[in-house]
Amino acid sequence: MKRKFLTLAAFAPVAIAAHAQTSVTLYGVIDGSVEYVNRVAASAATPTQGGSRFGMPSVGGLSASRWGLRGVEDLGSGNQALFVLESGFQWDTGALQSVPLFNRQSFIGVQNKDLGKLTFGRQYTSFFDGMANFAPMRFAATYEPGIWWMGLNYREDNMVKYTGQFGPLQATTHFSFGTGVAVQNASILLANGGAGEVPGHFSDNIGYGGSLMYLGSNGIGASIAADVWRPAAVTGQPGTMTKLGAAALYRTGPFKFTLGYRYNKGEFSNRNTLLRDDYWWAGVNYQATPALGMSLAYYYADVKAARANATGPEANPANMQQVSFIADYNFSKRTDVYLSVGYAHNGGLSFDSSATAFAFRYPTMAGQQNMVGVTVGIRQIF
Repeated sequence: MKRKFLTLAAFAPVAIAAHAQTSVTLYGVIDGSVEYVNRVAASAATPTQGGSRFGMPSVGGLSASRWGLRGVEDLGSGNQALFVLESGFQWDTGALQSVPLFNRQSFIGVQNKDLGKLTFGRQYTSFFDGMANFAPMRFAATYEPGIWWMGLNYREDNMVKYTGQFGPLQATTHFSFGTGVAVQNASILLANGGAGEVPGHFSDNIGYGGSLMYLGSNGIGASIAADVWRPAAVTGQPGTMTKLGAAALYRTGPFKFTLGYRYNKGEFSNRNTLLRDDYWWAGVNYQATPALGMSLAYYYADVKAARANATGPEANPANMQQVSFIADYNFSKRTDVYLSVGYAHNGGLSFDSSATAFAFRYPTMAGQQNMVGVTVGIRQIF
C-alpha cells in the first residue's frame, strides 16, 4: 500500500488554479531472509578458502529493500510534472546500500496523457524497461541472474529518457551523458568513476538504447530491446558493451509462460573481446490459489569468449546453467512469506562473477562446479 503523506496543494495560495493538485507519496519495501549456501568462496580473491554459509544476506530473497518519494503535480490540459527519489538500504543492518543517498532512482520530468513522458536524471535503462516484465522470477533479488542479463549499467546517471504508452504498446528510448557506473567488471575501474562528461571526450561512459514492448489483454506479450554502453577504463579510450534482447510471454488461466534471449558483446578500446555470450531463459508461473504462487525457471549462458584484461589471452569458460524455484504465500496485498531455492552449475548463483562485479557475493570455490542456495524470508510493501 502506498501512502500519500503530504498534499502541498492544500497549503498553496488561493491564486493557484483549482486544477493544480500536487501530492507526494512515500513508498517502499523491506525484504529480509535467512539463507544457506554451499561451496561459496570466502571472497573472489581467495577461491581456495570457503565452504557453506548460513546467515542473513544483505539483500532480500524477492526484492531489494528500498524507500522512496514520488511526486506529481497536475499542470492542466493533460500535463503533469513529476519526480522520483529512491534509496536502497541493507535491511539486516540499516546501512545504505551504497552512495549516493538516492542510488536507485533520482529523476524529474513531465508527462502528457497522450504524448508520453520525458524524464531527466538517474533511471533504469530502456533495455531494463523492455525486458523486466519477462523475468520468470519477477526480477527477484536472489537466484535470478538479473545483472548478468541486463548488465552493470541497468541504471544510469545523467539520463534523458522518453517513454510512450500507446494502448498495449510501450516505446522507450534513452541517452546517458555519463552512466556513473564505476566498474566494467570486478577488476577494471572506469575513468572518472564512470561518470563521463569529460571535456573533449564526449563518448566516455555514455549509454543509449531503446525498447518496444507489447502486453496485450489476450494474454500475449512480446518485447525487443537494445542497449549500448561505452565504458572508458582510460580517459579518451572507451570500450563498447552491446546488448540485444527479445522475449515473449503467454498467460492462460493460472499459468504464465516466459522465454527469451539476450545477445551480449563486450569489447575493450582495442577491440579485443572482454566478454561474448548468448543468454537464454524460460520460466513458468503458477497461481495455485489466490494467496499461493509458484515459479520455476531455467537460465543458460553460452559463454563464447572472455578476457581478464585488454591484452591477455582469450579464454572459453564453461557455460553456466541455473534452475530456480520460488513458493510465495501472500497474507495480504502488503505482506508475504516465501521459500526460494537455486541450483547453479559451472558458476555461482545468479551467475555471480567478475561480469557482475560479484554483486551477489556468490564467488565459487576453486575446483567446484555446483552451488546450491536456499532462502526463507518475509517481505512487506508500504
